[in-house]
Amino acid sequence: MSIIFTLVSFIVAISILVAIHEYGHYIVAKKLGVKILRFSIGFGKPLWKKQFGKDQTEFVIAALPLGGYVKMLDKREADVAADEEHREFTRQSVWTRIAIVAAGPAFNFLFAIFAYWMMFVVGVSGIKPVIGTIEQNSLADRSGLVSGYEIISVNDNKTPIWDVAVKNIIPAIVDRSQATLELKDNNGNIISRTLDFTATTGEIKVEKLFDQLGFKPWRPTIQPVVGLVVENSPAEKVGFKIGDHILKVNHTETADWVDVVEIVSSKPEEILQVVILRNGNRKTLQVIPEKIEHNGKVVGRLGLGHKTGATYPEEMRVTHGYNIFESLPRALSRTWDFSALTLKMIGKIFTGDISIKNLSGPVSIAQYAGYSASAGLARFMDFLAIVSISLGILNLLPVPILDGGHLMYYFVEVVRKKPVSEETQEFATRIGMILLFTLMVVALYNDILRVLG
Repeated sequence: MSIIFTLVSFIVAISILVAIHEYGHYIVAKKLGVKILRFSIGFGKPLWKKQFGKDQTEFVIAALPLGGYVKMLDKREADVAADEEHREFTRQSVWTRIAIVAAGPAFNFLFAIFAYWMMFVVGVSGIKPVIGTIEQNSLADRSGLVSGYEIISVNDNKTPIWDVAVKNIIPAIVDRSQATLELKDNNGNIISRTLDFTATTGEIKVEKLFDQLGFKPWRPTIQPVVGLVVENSPAEKVGFKIGDHILKVNHTETADWVDVVEIVSSKPEEILQVVILRNGNRKTLQVIPEKIEHNGKVVGRLGLGHKTGATYPEEMRVTHGYNIFESLPRALSRTWDFSALTLKMIGKIFTGDISIKNLSGPVSIAQYAGYSASAGLARFMDFLAIVSISLGILNLLPVPILDGGHLMYYFVEVVRKKPVSEETQEFATRIGMILLFTLMVVALYNDILRVLG
């Protein structure tokens, strides 16, 4: 059911965003007097179609929901009757064509503003950004961050939940600048600390944010009580049972399940002495973790799972939102900030400063769609806004075949006072298709690695 829910969420999300984008082209073309022949959501075999209006425009929902198009009256595709030549696309002024093509991405940005506005009005539930364990000699450690302190602002932007804190730290990482954090200690005192990224070198991996920062968000302790024993695993073979409370591993006390995981992971194919409490009696089991590869590293695994039950206390749960009037400027600001960040990240991917692994394909987008939809309306609107901005920016890139490529032709036409030749456009389109296909292959490859990892 989760796979079906994820797939349905993905189809709904993509269909909404494609419809918004194509509606931008459609409504502006129609208002400027261009005849619309077809408005299609998806490609391939039509699942539903109907004609509307005096022009009998055909509206279609097609089988493959990974895009869409608006087909206008165009002499390059079919003969045009003399009495309709004035409504043919290529007969329009260059500025009219620019307006029609630019309308698609513009509507993506407008929708993002609406989605963020809706998100802020509904309110996003989250967890207070309290710092958890800090790695020794890490950036967080050197900057004076303290476990248990709450991050209340980043660069003067209030951070009521982790989502907001992370979204305000990432731009500093991408820019290799500084993030000034205001922290609240356990007594309510406010102190300031600075995460300085100016001296960082090498590849930026936004997908491993907390590894770069050197700390983890606070979370409730997970009791080291066995809740699962994998069949034919090293743990089953030596006699682990559900309900065993793990007290020590190799003389190291394990107050948290993560302590167990860290020790076992670091000892592949090494003998471990595990002290457990079973039915009130202590017992020592000797076990050798099997060696596996995980995320490119060789680690040990016993084949145990923890018993569920750890929950965040109510005082850690926060709903972040604003009223309908405050939400509009917040939505505008969020759309602007994320657009600027996306452009910077694209630039740094091309220069090699940011890992190309940050590119996501349809599998990752589908997973995020399913997660956000299951988390409620506010999270789903946040997801839609992010993808809508990404689609808007992607379509504005000066790549032939995309809207940005067509706009590039038209601006050249403005300067040269004559259109770019069809031969040139045809050649550039082939190049654009190769670039786009390569980008899709890389994104899909990243998706596969994430799934396998």
